[in-house]
Amino acid sequence: MSSSVQRRLGTADATVLGLAAMLGTGVFAVWAPAAAAAGPWLLLAVVLAGVVAACNAASTADLAVAHPESGGGYVYGRARLSPGAGRLAGVAFLVGKTASAAAAAGVFGSYVLPSAPLPAAAMVIVAATVLNSTGVRWTSRGAYALVGGTLAVLLVVVAIGLLGPEQAAVATAATPDVEPVPTRGGVFGVLTAAGLVFFAFAGYARIATLGEEVRDPHRTLRRAIALALGIAMLTYLLVAAALLAGLGADRLATEAAPLVAVVDGGEASALGVLVRAGAAVAAGSALLSVLVGVSRTALAMARRGELPTGLAAISSRGTPRRADIVGGLVAIGIAAFAGPVAAIALSACSVLVYYAVINLSALRLPAAQRSWPHWTSCLGLLLCLGLAALLPTHQVVTTAVALAVGWVLCTVLGRSGAAG
Repeated sequence: MSSSVQRRLGTADATVLGLAAMLGTGVFAVWAPAAAAAGPWLLLAVVLAGVVAACNAASTADLAVAHPESGGGYVYGRARLSPGAGRLAGVAFLVGKTASAAAAAGVFGSYVLPSAPLPAAAMVIVAATVLNSTGVRWTSRGAYALVGGTLAVLLVVVAIGLLGPEQAAVATAATPDVEPVPTRGGVFGVLTAAGLVFFAFAGYARIATLGEEVRDPHRTLRRAIALALGIAMLTYLLVAAALLAGLGADRLATEAAPLVAVVDGGEASALGVLVRAGAAVAAGSALLSVLVGVSRTALAMARRGELPTGLAAISSRGTPRRADIVGGLVAIGIAAFAGPVAAIALSACSVLVYYAVINLSALRLPAAQRSWPHWTSCLGLLLCLGLAALLPTHQVVTTAVALAVGWVLCTVLGRSGAAG
């Protein structure tokens, strides 16, 4: 029996799977804190976030071809830099993606059950964890349906925001329940907003993991990454422009569910149900994808003894059930103690550190193994570190503490396992 995966996916399939991972939580939740930081310069922040994502995607794609193994940056850092660098990437990924799962659940709660968002968030995390542990996955066919439906919802928002009545910006009072983000403005505000908006792009790495499933990987991956990022960039620019036009920068910075606010303010409140349904489906699919990534990275680290070895156990269904359950429980904890905005900032900071390690690892690839210019990795490294440092101070400090504690614990476990 062959152990290889059949190469069935073409460029369109890979592009849609990447879009399914990107058009999720971020496009429904990131705009309020980003607008608070950048103000009317929000569109510039979106462009900068897209540039960072493109550089990171290029480095990830080259490393994925050179190291076709589960574990992502954890594996790349160990192979190209050092075990310690790989461990940092692994811890950053686990912290960032678990926070991302909490943010996705928070978005689900804010849009679906705004009167009691936390119970709704906990329930959807439990549901996603159960589905993942039983082996349920998004197929390429399901991804087409998800992307088509999400784009249709966003198109409605864009049309109402850009073409609706001007009084939409002041139609209703701003909601008071969104977490505040310090208003910075100017260059630093745009950079802070870019770091937050980067959260919305972070799913593009899903394309790079398809190296064993696509036809002609070198050609297909390059085209799919470019297409997915281009479509996502255009979509985010249109949505951001519609939100600025429909709500204004000041009100946008205070909205917990800005896409619904645009639809309601544009005298099309009946379509608010459509937007809420779209947010629920997108957040749910993001949860499935993100929690799978968390459990697979935990599995790779547990196999090397850098996490408790019990997390490496595989269930009868072929899934790391224990890792799935632990990831879900941690996500519920973050959702309970940090709201969606704080979870987004924590996730963005951690994931930027993760991609800094990936870009540094890609710089160690010989020229023969690179499909993208050397300077893309250099630029990606500098932007990742810079944007991470300029995120809200509280989340930067929290991220630094979490990464340091996690790195030390994993190091101790790894050395104890090696000694034993």
